[in-house]
Amino acid sequence: MLLSGSGAGAYGQSVITLEQIFESAEANSARLRPSLTNQIEAEREISVARAGRLPDINASLSLSYIGDGFTTKRDFSDYQKAAIPHFGSGLSVNVTQPVYAGGAITSAIEMAELKSTAARYAADFQRDNIRFQLAGFYLDIYKCRNLRDVVEANIAAARKVLKDMQARYEQGTALQNDITRYELLVSNLELQLVKIDNTIAILNDNLVTTAGLPAGTVIVPDSTILDRSLPKDGAGWWQGEAEAHSPSLSMARSGLEISRKAESLVKSERLPKIGLQAGWSLDGPILVEVPPINRNLSYWFVGVGVSYNISSLYKSNKSLAKSRIATQRAREEYDAARENVMLAVNADHVRYLEAYEELKTQQKSVELAERNYRTTSTRYSADMALITDMLDAANAKLDAEQSLVNARINIIYYYYKLLFTSGKI
Repeated sequence: MLLSGSGAGAYGQSVITLEQIFESAEANSARLRPSLTNQIEAEREISVARAGRLPDINASLSLSYIGDGFTTKRDFSDYQKAAIPHFGSGLSVNVTQPVYAGGAITSAIEMAELKSTAARYAADFQRDNIRFQLAGFYLDIYKCRNLRDVVEANIAAARKVLKDMQARYEQGTALQNDITRYELLVSNLELQLVKIDNTIAILNDNLVTTAGLPAGTVIVPDSTILDRSLPKDGAGWWQGEAEAHSPSLSMARSGLEISRKAESLVKSERLPKIGLQAGWSLDGPILVEVPPINRNLSYWFVGVGVSYNISSLYKSNKSLAKSRIATQRAREEYDAARENVMLAVNADHVRYLEAYEELKTQQKSVELAERNYRTTSTRYSADMALITDMLDAANAKLDAEQSLVNARINIIYYYYKLLFTSGKI
């Protein structure tokens, strides 16, 4: 479900899951549409290439005015006028059915199919990029909202301490300087709260626009996302998934296959072209006779046509050498892409497991910071601690709680990073 609101402070009563965000982006993202349209265009190219197997049919019709002719001897003497029928007409139909084109037609179809597959991988790559960016916005909003709760709780605790200080000041057991310093702490926390609200507003706008959601939508993250049981498979498993599903790797693989097919197309230029031919012609008048015959001459034919471009024997060498280099470059690009993906998966897997260890550490840090804060507060109430001790304890507690929020979100973030790198997001 989507919430509509008019600002960062419009925290609603409903939530929207990350999966729903992905669905909205799939249907409405302006950044994804060009890739999807390019994919459709590439699919149409397959039909265009298959049309190369269909026969070529040519028809022509001509109407003409024919002037009178003349005859002479070879030395141009003895001029005699030759009357010719003035109305000329011609009609012809020719049909050629390709039978063998050196594999050019088949290779062109396969090339179009490969380009269509590459366009699909490019669309998948763009989709994955958008999804990962949306996941980043979504988790950052979740993180900021949790930080907001932490800051608000610390403001409430600070105001309570401040109230106790003011009471002690009236009793003469606290200094005005202590109150001022704690008021400064509250002021800084309130400023931090304003910055968090502004950050939430910016992130919300970025997410709504990227996902193609209605303007004014306020994203309320699903709090159960932290309770999900996430897998802890080894790096080898994730690398295997990346090998099979990574769009960037699939794009590089498609590039290699396209280069190989382009090489086959160049080789086909050296082979003869064979086709079945049929035609019918109707022309008049018959001008090859003297005097001309004012009648129509019609004839038809069927046969086999063979053509061979002899110049391809010496012209295609350079094109073939270029195609082979292009294939070698595509192979090297695939190897480089595979290496980069495997390294990225390994690094993300390490960070993913590290995030679990960080969470354990931060949970312990929060426990110790809270214990220290309670002890310092009790000591301060008994005049056994200075205001600086209270400020240090409050700041340490705030830092620990904020770090705990970040650690929890980092686990989800690095999980989605792994999904993105391996092509499974």
